[in-house]
Amino acid sequence: MFIKLSKAVKKYGQGDALVYALNSADLTINQGEICVVLGPSGSGKSTMLNVLGGLDKLDSGELTVGDRMVTDLKRKELTEYRREDIGFVFQFYNLIQDLTVMENIEVVSDISKNPMNTRDVMNALEIDAFKYRFPKELSGGQQQRVAIARALIKNPRILLCDELTGALDSKSSKEVLKFVEKVNRAYGTTILIITHNTAIKDMADRIIMIRDGKVESNQQNPCKINAEELSI
Repeated sequence: MFIKLSKAVKKYGQGDALVYALNSADLTINQGEICVVLGPSGSGKSTMLNVLGGLDKLDSGELTVGDRMVTDLKRKELTEYRREDIGFVFQFYNLIQDLTVMENIEVVSDISKNPMNTRDVMNALEIDAFKYRFPKELSGGQQQRVAIARALIKNPRILLCDELTGALDSKSSKEVLKFVEKVNRAYGTTILIITHNTAIKDMADRIIMIRDGKVESNQQNPCKINAEELSI
């Protein structure tokens, strides 16, 4: 098992305002899987993603990634974990507006221990043609591909995508998902996609449902289809 979350608890507030974002949640994921995480707003999806990515620490419970007990890491070790093992892709891209496409990607590769080749990644995501453009000169789908390239350039073991297609139209959504699928096949990256779009689950190896801070179901998808075939 590559990722194992055991009896995870993350809470906010106190007294009557106490909220359990994660409430004894258990999760297991195999290496190299595309996982789609579903659940209503406030169910704990984003909190789980932040915990897996080392942005939030659990109040109790354990997180193991590979042979590393992430919950035991000190602050410096946790920073190294985020830098070396985790790639984040957010709904609103978070690109640096004053940098070109290539510069947005290289700013991450320059601080990575074992980065991929920038040109190879841009070619794989078909963004080499606009490497000298600025984010404002790109469509939403193109910006999202740049965000994926920036996350991927560090050669992470895990790619975490929060509402990857939430700001895109259906055509751009499908194109971005096809590139995510391409990344998984080419590099064996373990990918988690948080989404409200239930149709995306059909391209997943594993479908995870979260409700009230608990993992309600965690099942392999017996009828996986290619992203190209999605009805979104």
